[in-house]
Amino acid sequence: MSPHDVGAVLQRALYTTLVVGGPIVLVSMAVGLVISVLQAATQINEATLTFVPKLLVVALILMLFGSAMAGQLTDFTRFVFEAATEAGK
Repeated sequence: MSPHDVGAVLQRALYTTLVVGGPIVLVSMAVGLVISVLQAATQINEATLTFVPKLLVVALILMLFGSAMAGQLTDFTRFVFEAATEAGK
């Protein structure tokens, strides 16, 4: 495998990580921010108030976009195996 091939695999890995993990992290951060603002405004400091909504939203995102995320991971796995096969020739 040449350095160019390794760079391509690493670039694709970073892209796949952003596409698969990005929506979960962004939505979780947004929900956490909204809940934190509400807690600051109402002065209610309960740890489960941030944990449970984040858990529910992440579960919803996985239900909605889980198949697309799995497709991205499958495509990346195929890309890695094809790159390894080409390097072995």
